[in-house]
Amino acid sequence: MKRLASVETLGCATVICSDKTGTLTLNEMTAVELVTQLHEHAVSGLGYSPEGEIRRKNDDDPVGLDTALVAMVLCNDAEIRRNENDWQLVGDPTEGALVALAAKGGVEAGPLRTRHPRIAEVPFDSTHKFMATVHELADSNGDVMVRVLVKGAPDVLLARTTSVIDRSGAAVDINEHRATLEAHNSRLGDNGYRVLAIAQRELPLDAWQEFQSSGGEPMGLVRDLTLLALVGIVDPARAEARDAIVQAHRAGIAVKMITGDHASTATAIARELGLEGDVLSGADLEAMSDEQLAERVDEVAVFARVSPEHKLRLVRILQHRGHVVAMTGDGVNDAPALKQADLGIAMGITGTDVSKEAATMVLADDNFATIVSAVGRGRAIYANIVKFVRFQLSTTLGFAVLFLLASIIGIASGKPFTAVAILWVNLIMDGPPAMALGLDAEEPDAMHAAPRPADERILTRGRWASVGLSALVMAVGTLLVLEFAPGPALSAGTASIAGTMAFNTFVLFQFFNILNARHDTRSVFRRSTLRNRWLWVSLAAVLLLQVGVTHFGPMQSLFDTMSISLAQWFVCIAVASSVLVAEEARKFISARTRNTR
Repeated sequence: MKRLASVETLGCATVICSDKTGTLTLNEMTAVELVTQLHEHAVSGLGYSPEGEIRRKNDDDPVGLDTALVAMVLCNDAEIRRNENDWQLVGDPTEGALVALAAKGGVEAGPLRTRHPRIAEVPFDSTHKFMATVHELADSNGDVMVRVLVKGAPDVLLARTTSVIDRSGAAVDINEHRATLEAHNSRLGDNGYRVLAIAQRELPLDAWQEFQSSGGEPMGLVRDLTLLALVGIVDPARAEARDAIVQAHRAGIAVKMITGDHASTATAIARELGLEGDVLSGADLEAMSDEQLAERVDEVAVFARVSPEHKLRLVRILQHRGHVVAMTGDGVNDAPALKQADLGIAMGITGTDVSKEAATMVLADDNFATIVSAVGRGRAIYANIVKFVRFQLSTTLGFAVLFLLASIIGIASGKPFTAVAILWVNLIMDGPPAMALGLDAEEPDAMHAAPRPADERILTRGRWASVGLSALVMAVGTLLVLEFAPGPALSAGTASIAGTMAFNTFVLFQFFNILNARHDTRSVFRRSTLRNRWLWVSLAAVLLLQVGVTHFGPMQSLFDTMSISLAQWFVCIAVASSVLVAEEARKFISARTRNTR
């Protein structure tokens, strides 16, 4: 967490807009299906291991693989390396899946890249949704040609493609097979696969040299392409993500998947994760006005084919509808959306430095379940802040009411405690016990309630009532002990039974008061009250110190106290417990009032 104040925001998040890849899924891409020359091929093996094989689905030998596999390796920045026990990816997971696929087909990346270095490139960008590289390769006749190799989103590349390799191995007009290719693309997407298209364009060497000399940019070559393959890549959903989404929904938090993948791919993953709702694509967003999108945004669970600009627009519209928005992102272009969100969450593993700088929180393991856990922890931290404030304020107000009533009534000349006694109470109760409240664990039902309003005050009307009641009971109880216990009141240089009992009573009041402060509405008579051993250790230590102040000679001289009997101790405890009884009654009445509304 980069900014401490963001911890409070965590607890009131109402919407989590999460990327799909690597956050809701494992980000361990595996190519499982390949379409080349209009033939379907199944791919075996898992992860980035090159172990596996490519087979046609009708059990015939695979065809038309080499050209496509070469393109997958050269138009690619990833590497897979063998370590002691496994294969390690260096680079983008999707690209790693293509390198592993090529290796299963007998095409090794290292030697191929050495023989055919990259002479120009168009880096991948979320705006144009493809990557292109330029290489010198020999054609089927052995003549040196320049190939523009492209990989990217099928819908984008199909729009730039004019031909496709058919079953005979010849390049034919793509319009003859466009419906078939679109059906393959939809089928792969419906299966939950990320689909990539692989394409190329061949240029004579002199045409490339002329293009260069005229100052042409490589982007201008990404047209009139020949489609080589469609690849279906699966990124398994995280097992823990489904449970985390259920937990988020139970906590009143909407979860929205935001992805650059095809709508059918995103829908399949959403179905697997239990995300129910409408699906909108980036094109749908472009066609809708802000008012139209605002009317539908709460019903939408999946936003597919979206750009970083769409993310920013979604954040603003959700905020306009009163939501507290958490948004994930990992790219440079995600920075505006991360800054705009109430809680920008950058990916710690795959995130860029720019996204981490723009975010308020960095997710170390890129796991959606960690976000939901952090929300629960944020609620717990806020609850602990409330406990601390309630306890401190009721103690301070109790002191004020005590001295005010003593002055009005005329008990102990308006000074029921010495200055040293006041400092002692502040020292021992504002110290370890109060700080131990911050170690209270998250309540079991913390994620069973709706998020609190972002503008909710720490001290609500109900909490003020609790503080005021506790302060009044502590002040009145202490004055009653001071008035009716034997001996004169505690005063400087004079020890008395009444003064000592009143002093002990006020300290013991804090023991019961700190238990009251641990929950706004729930009774202290429940098992969870026994949790937080550090609170009980600190209270035990304070009790021992208070016994020392009462019965140890040097301490008696300092605090003007004197020893009291066991029976008098029980009187102090009984009176102090009245604040517990009063607060339990208030909670009971408050609960009955809520239930009758």
